[in-house]
Amino acid sequence: MTSTTSPFLLTALLSGLLSACTPLGDGNGVVTRAGQNSPPGAAPGSCWGKHVTPAIIETVTHQVMLQPAEVLADGTVIQPAMFKTETRQDIVRPRREIWFESPCPEDLTPEFIASVQRALTARDLYRGPINGDMDRMTRAAIRRYQESQGLDSNLLSLAAARKLGLVAIES
Repeated sequence: MTSTTSPFLLTALLSGLLSACTPLGDGNGVVTRAGQNSPPGAAPGSCWGKHVTPAIIETVTHQVMLQPAEVLADGTVIQPAMFKTETRQDIVRPRREIWFESPCPEDLTPEFIASVQRALTARDLYRGPINGDMDRMTRAAIRRYQESQGLDSNLLSLAAARKLGLVAIES
């Protein structure tokens, strides 16, 4: 006896499984809650972003002499040297994961995002409309602002939000 699974049932099952794995965020970056996939020691209820810098690997090719040339005293080459080509890969810069605390998605209200847009406009980093949407232009401005602080991410870090004067500084 053979069993067949309905394609509709399989599609529904897979989409249910995938929706359970959906991270917080909009695909441009991932914000996770402490306890799910966050750095060790993260405070309960805090939210974290992660920026991954890929490794830079360089391929190096060089010739290795297997046998030197046989040369007579008058300079005549009896047999040329024999070489072998060797290729290796060197890691120029290793892969890095940078975790940073981020405002939780429920804190990113349209009013808060509009404040982010105004703060970035005042610093001449954002030239779009003040609409409260975390759109492509807003994320690009966030990335430009945070690059000077050593974070190349379009997810707003809590440190950047504090520096912009949008989140209270903890004492």
